[in-house]
Amino acid sequence: MHQTATRIPFDPNCTKFPTRKELPAIEGAPEGAAWVWGKDDNIGRLNLLTPTRVLEAAKEIKTGEIVPVNLPLDTPSQPGFNREKFKHEIKALAEGYAYDDLYHLNTQSGTQWDGFRHFAHLPTGNFYNGTSATDIVGPNANHKCSVHHLSAHGIVGRGLLLDYRSYATSQGITYDAYTSHQISYQDLLACGKAQGIDIRPQSQGGDVKIGDILFVRSGWTEAYYSKDEGERERLALRGHHGEGDQEEGQAYVGLKQEDAILDWLHDCYFACVGGDTPAFEAWPTRESYHIHEHLLAFWGVPIGEMLDLETLAKKCREQNRWFFFFSSSPANCPGGVSSHVNGNAIL
Repeated sequence: MHQTATRIPFDPNCTKFPTRKELPAIEGAPEGAAWVWGKDDNIGRLNLLTPTRVLEAAKEIKTGEIVPVNLPLDTPSQPGFNREKFKHEIKALAEGYAYDDLYHLNTQSGTQWDGFRHFAHLPTGNFYNGTSATDIVGPNANHKCSVHHLSAHGIVGRGLLLDYRSYATSQGITYDAYTSHQISYQDLLACGKAQGIDIRPQSQGGDVKIGDILFVRSGWTEAYYSKDEGERERLALRGHHGEGDQEEGQAYVGLKQEDAILDWLHDCYFACVGGDTPAFEAWPTRESYHIHEHLLAFWGVPIGEMLDLETLAKKCREQNRWFFFFSSSPANCPGGVSSHVNGNAIL
């Protein structure tokens, strides 16, 4: 019942795991990689969503209210990073009697899970668990770390919302969600305290349990809906490579690239993380690395982006409770990179 993970592959039922600073070196893996669930693992920290933890998470259901966290498929109407717009066509099978839908979409265009094929460790080209570009495209392409593995396992567990936007407003902290405003670990620690939560991992005396699913509300969705269509499109079409230039390049609020954030994200052993922004981390990065590299390529943690957390934040504030049951069904697309979230919080 109280085992410590010491042997690779780790047993997901363990109750204590190494901190980021204690990670064992793994032969053939970049330094800092936690490819610890076995050489054939395709689901990373979803391994932590064991039946025992799912049953425990179900205890968070108090009122039975269902709060979807999905933006409409056509939102944002103009995706950022030069991605394709969502297109919907209705096809008549028998005019007046039967119809089908045709969708043309980029799974990264709206509410999404970044799968492990989405972003590599840039210095080495390694995706999670040694997956390479040749596993994803080309004549030797296969299903290693395909998004369908996340679907086959399922994403169900205890969610935690940190409503940084409301906290910042209460403290007189002003920022534009379309700039690379950085949310530090100290910011989140203070936000959690204001919500009555100790955001440290349970192993350090905090309230975060192994396998929890993190959500951070930064206010990007609120900002998006506050703008007219012309301004939304102008901001979305800013250049892709605008490092350091918030006016001309893509820039969004998000988590700060810093050791304190990396240690916290790792040591809490979140099964997944997500936010309401297009990049989860502050974009563009101001460091030599991206948080994406650590979460996706090193640790196997799916990243949720552009989640609609507005109603969830309102409900959590009304009930003064920030933990809830969460369920998501990623697309069962063999060989796929990412997926829409199809997620519900249940209070």
